This record gives sequence, C-alpha cells and structure tokens, in this order.
Amino acid sequence: MDADRWGSTIDRDDARPLHRQVHDALLTAIRNGKLPLRGKLPSERELVDLFNVSRITIRHAVRELISQGIVHSQPGKGLYVAEHVGGFELQVLKSFTSTALANGRVPGNRLLEAQVIRAPLEVSRPLFLPSGAEVLVLARLRLLDNVPVVIQTDWLPAAQVPGLADLDWSGGNRSLYAELKDRHHIRPVRGQTTLSARLATADEAEMLGLDLPSAVLTVDQIAFDDRNRPVNMTALVHHPERYPLTLAQADGGELEQY
Repeated sequence: MDADRWGSTIDRDDARPLHRQVHDALLTAIRNGKLPLRGKLPSERELVDLFNVSRITIRHAVRELISQGIVHSQPGKGLYVAEHVGGFELQVLKSFTSTALANGRVPGNRLLEAQVIRAPLEVSRPLFLPSGAEVLVLARLRLLDNVPVVIQTDWLPAAQVPGLADLDWSGGNRSLYAELKDRHHIRPVRGQTTLSARLATADEAEMLGLDLPSAVLTVDQIAFDDRNRPVNMTALVHHPERYPLTLAQADGGELEQY
C-alpha cells in the first residue's frame, strides 16, 4: 500500500505531531472519496505499515476520528467511515432521532433535565404564554453512535402536554415530536430558526468534549401548529465538527424544507 493514495505521506520535519498527520491524511482520503462512506478502514497493522509509525500513533489518530463522528467502530468487524460525514440538513420540523436514522446513524441521549417549572419571561413570551405560566423543560445531551454532538433544550406549554415529563427520556430513540403526535395529537407544521455562534461555556465544552476556548454553533427554533400556536421552543448547542448543518435551497433562494 502506498501512503500517497491516502492524501499525504508522513513528513518527519513537519511541525504537526505524527498522529495529526495520520489523522489529516485519513480525513483527506475520506473527503475525496478514496475511503468511501461505509467503507472499511485498513487494519491497525496495515496503517502502521502504511504510514511507518507506531501503533500508539495510529490509535491516537483513529480515536480523534471516532470522537469527531467521522469513523465508527463495529465490534468484531473493524472501523468504518460513518454514513454521513458532511453536514446534517437543518429541518425545524424533523426530530434529531429521525434525522440520525435517516443518515444511518444510531441516535442516543443522556437526560439532563425533565421537569415542569414557572417560565421566565424569555421563555413565556415566544410561547405566547402569560408571565409565570408553567412549562415543561426537557434538556438532553444528544449522541450519534454514542458520541456527544448536541445539547438540546426544549420548552413546551405544560398545560398542553400533561404527563410528558414523566416519560423515560433516557431511552436512545424516544422522539419528542413522535410523542406529541401520538399522545397529545399535536403536530408542528411550520417553524422559524435563528443560527448563530459563540464560545462554549465550561459545562458545554465538558459535555461535548471540546477544549477551551472553542466555538459552538447555536440554533434557536420555534415550531407552530396549524392554528399558528407555538408547539415548542428549542435551543441547540452543536459541536461544530461532529454535527455541522447544511441548508437546502431551491431556485429563488427559498428553503426546500419548512
């Protein structure tokens, strides 16, 4: 095997650490299609021979690719290029769970909070609720193939979703929108989204596996039903590499989804 095939050779005079050079070479091979989606990576032994580096160096490079969601491990089979290494299409009416499954990824989450609270003004106002009204706050750390990618917080009018806080939200495939539809006959039909970026807080960086200082992509969304009533407000904090976003646009600049 020829290391040039994978986009780079190891340069001992390069200022980058060896594991970073291996990481970058494999990433280049994935992005230019030499390692296709769902394609299997060479074995550890083959990568050692390919790049003429130690096993420790290879393992360090591979760990970074896994943590970025670019490569995933199939126990007993080896390492494979993730189904989706580009951006995930931004669709306000599509749940994280369904988006993950549509891209061949395994969704999961760690429950951070699920309780009914008195809404602060910045929550009650966009939900068209009176000051101090009760809302369900549902906060989860969302995972793809067991790797943290998004911190998601939802607020919903508590009066419209009785019992929703009592469900087991620690399960990997429980979809909020599916529960709203099946249990409460609530279906969002349109939404609005605001995108921004900022520096991660210390807690966010720890949950998402980021070094400080690091930037995060923030997405704020409100979904509405067919009577133009707010269904839920969502705040998302994205790991910029593990869960990048794309927008699909039609002629004239209008969004294809919404």
